[in-house]
Amino acid sequence: MDPQAKEQARRAAERLGQDAEARAAAALEARGWTVLARRVRTPSGELDIVAEREGLLAFVEVKARAKLAEAAFSLSARQQARIMAAAEAWLAGNPGHGGAGMRFDVILVAPEGLRRVADAFRAWG
Repeated sequence: MDPQAKEQARRAAERLGQDAEARAAAALEARGWTVLARRVRTPSGELDIVAEREGLLAFVEVKARAKLAEAAFSLSARQQARIMAAAEAWLAGNPGHGGAGMRFDVILVAPEGLRRVADAFRAWG
């Protein structure tokens, strides 16, 4: 693939990811969540969405694919570890959140719709 085509593909993937994150954030807000942050960069990695509802803090990974089934299998153990480390970094800089608990959610986005997997994986034993 020539450099120009590679750059175009990267930009298209970036737009797809941003659109999916915007849809996911809107869906969370429609269900009473407050989006505290989007696309947070930490030394450990990026968090797509940080949201809170009634003291429950959720670190939300957004996965966009052509089919929901493809998105469901796209979160690796390595990515989970990165998200957990990024969440720790975010918590260190943003104390006072998550009084009712914390969890890691995944929102799957595809042309056929959205699916949220609440408490998709666990951290800290």
